[in-house]
Amino acid sequence: MNAERDLAPLAPSVVRALNDKLYEKRKVAALEIEKLVREFVAQNNTSQIKHVIQILSQEFALSQHPHSRKGGLIGLAACSIALGKDSGLYLKELIEPVLTCFNDADSRLRYYACEALYNIVKVARGSVLPHFNVLFDGLSKLAADPDPNVKSGSELLDRLLKDIVTESNQFDLVGFIPLLRERIYSNNQYARQFIISWILVLESVPDINLLDYLPEILDGLFQILGDNSKEIRKMCEVALGEFLKEIKKNPSSVKFAEMANILVIHCQAADDLIQLTAMCWMREFIQLAGRVMLPYSSGILTAVLPCLSYDDRKKNIKEVANVCNQSLMKLVIPEDDEMDEAKQPITLPAEPAPEEPISKPEATSSGESLPPHRGGFELDITVLNQAFSSPCSSERIQVTLNLDGIVQVLDCHLHDTSIGMMTRIAVLKWLYHLYIKTPRKMFRHTDSLFPILLRTLSDESDEVILKDLEVLAEIASSPAGQTEGHSPSEAAEPRPSQVELHVPIRNSQLSSSGAKGLECSPSTPTMNSYFYKFMINLLKRFSSERKLLETRGAFIIRQLCLLLNAENIFHSMADILLREEDLKFASTMVHTLNTILLTSSELFPLRNQLKDLRTPESRNLFCCLYRSWCHNPVTTVSLCFLTQNYKHAYDLIQKFGDLEVTVDFLTEVDKLVQLIECPIFTYLRLQLLDVKNNPYLIKALYGLLMLLPQSSAFQLLSHRLQCVPNPELLQTADGSRTGVGSRRPAASTIDYTELLQHFDKVQSKHLEARHQRAGRAEQPERRVVL
Repeated sequence: MNAERDLAPLAPSVVRALNDKLYEKRKVAALEIEKLVREFVAQNNTSQIKHVIQILSQEFALSQHPHSRKGGLIGLAACSIALGKDSGLYLKELIEPVLTCFNDADSRLRYYACEALYNIVKVARGSVLPHFNVLFDGLSKLAADPDPNVKSGSELLDRLLKDIVTESNQFDLVGFIPLLRERIYSNNQYARQFIISWILVLESVPDINLLDYLPEILDGLFQILGDNSKEIRKMCEVALGEFLKEIKKNPSSVKFAEMANILVIHCQAADDLIQLTAMCWMREFIQLAGRVMLPYSSGILTAVLPCLSYDDRKKNIKEVANVCNQSLMKLVIPEDDEMDEAKQPITLPAEPAPEEPISKPEATSSGESLPPHRGGFELDITVLNQAFSSPCSSERIQVTLNLDGIVQVLDCHLHDTSIGMMTRIAVLKWLYHLYIKTPRKMFRHTDSLFPILLRTLSDESDEVILKDLEVLAEIASSPAGQTEGHSPSEAAEPRPSQVELHVPIRNSQLSSSGAKGLECSPSTPTMNSYFYKFMINLLKRFSSERKLLETRGAFIIRQLCLLLNAENIFHSMADILLREEDLKFASTMVHTLNTILLTSSELFPLRNQLKDLRTPESRNLFCCLYRSWCHNPVTTVSLCFLTQNYKHAYDLIQKFGDLEVTVDFLTEVDKLVQLIECPIFTYLRLQLLDVKNNPYLIKALYGLLMLLPQSSAFQLLSHRLQCVPNPELLQTADGSRTGVGSRRPAASTIDYTELLQHFDKVQSKHLEARHQRAGRAEQPERRVVL
């Protein structure tokens, strides 16, 4: 009796019925409760209404007995129906006990709780919105319920709640976002489906601007995009597609910078759909936001560059990545090359762009490039919180180019031997572009980049080598290289004063490097401190990698002659080889350079310059080449033939009798004879007609004939000399003609005696070196004999 009095105003029969195990009896009790509450509403008796709800909650819904809990749930639903529009005043008391029953172990009870809440929400409609978060939280749990009936009931409630949110303009989006951000990382398929369905609903409501909070949920959306369920992936893909449409429509309200690093992470995902979607978003971000994305360039490049080497299986990703790469490259402008931004008269925004991108793949102690996965990035929350709300439209946004980070990423990718050819080419294109647009800042990194650029010359791809040479040529020729406090003497050992390296200057090349665009040719005849350093290191590389010299040496030097000034290249290499300690390498290198000089179409202007020796510069070049060419006697003679120094050629051949004639030596003479028959020496063969004025040419050729054994080359040269006309027959017809020697008075300024002495000196060193090598080769045998 005491218990019955405690539960007043509920009648004892109602109490018994609510505790009954039969649903029908509990339903009858609920109708009685509904009638009772209606009377209290009519009397405006709020205290009794609260008391009834409290009894149903504490004594029934939260009871230890399952039947009592079922009775309490149906009773609370009846109260809500009786209250009607006034139920909003008691929603907290009505909802909380029902939501508690969502966690009940009994699936039937969870279903009744879902049914009760449906009735409560249906009556209250928009009044439930202040309690939306707790309702959403409860529903998200029921969405993953293993019982199909419970799940079906929760779906009905879910649809009702969506209708209420859609038709209302009082939804508290700000209060909901933290819960959404938390729940979006659920791994349960049904919970994910539930989350995506709500995002789609909220995104479709005109009065709700979910785009403002996209940075909060974008990472979670990309996580869901990788779900195993095709249906969920499709739903997520649709949601992301809708967001991207909104971004394109309203770029001015998009917080591009806050989402940049999220995209960087997912552009490296192992899942193809995630990677492709993120890459498409990145493409749109770069094109819509422009220079706002520039501070994140190092992270973007870390994500994009590896994709450029994908095969046809990932063709779509590769194509989008290529667009991203090209678009990002276009954002770098000459204004980024200002030496000291603080001194520039441009007005920076009140909230300056961060100096470093959020993603820091370059900050690895090992110096190796990071693997393309999420673990390679550390998010800087302080940077994430800095929103760039204004996209880059027609006006230019002043942001800082993080050149250090970009260069480190490019450097890491060049060091990574596992990356594909197209990625290596893209890296080199980036370096070339940066040297063109921001030469002064880039020269701060040249000392660290130089070694890897030289090593890249050993790449297996000709296209990679070509791009690498373009970068090296730009470094060696850029006027910005003169401003960094370097000099050739710092970059290499002192050069001999007697050989001055000629540097021709053109007025067109004296303009500022900042104005130099991609459309300009990298070929410039100017030379900076890195030119001589480049030549020294290139020869060192040829010396240490003889296979590189054999297979790619001519290719590399010929391309450099197109990119740079051929005269400078040959002059500087000859200058360096003059002091080469490895005499065998010096001889091989001189032979290679001589072959290039005599046979390459790219060097036709240089051959013409040397042919006549009309200018002081050409004579200076001849003397410089001659001194190094002395490392190889036959190439020295060929240089004399090229420059029409026939008497000197004859004098040199006379000295060949004192040299150690080897098979290699005779082979080179054989090759020279073959060259004489080539188009390059057409003028030389025609000069054989002028016997009177070219006696030393004929003597020199007879000297070569006498050196040769009776081989095919001997027969070839012999037949050629048999065609030389009798001077007696030509005397009357051509007696008034002057010879070549008289037409070249300037060549008489060359000290040929000193050149011969130099030749003797160099050949003596070679003889001594050969004997030393032979002695070292014989020593082991001698030890065995002894």
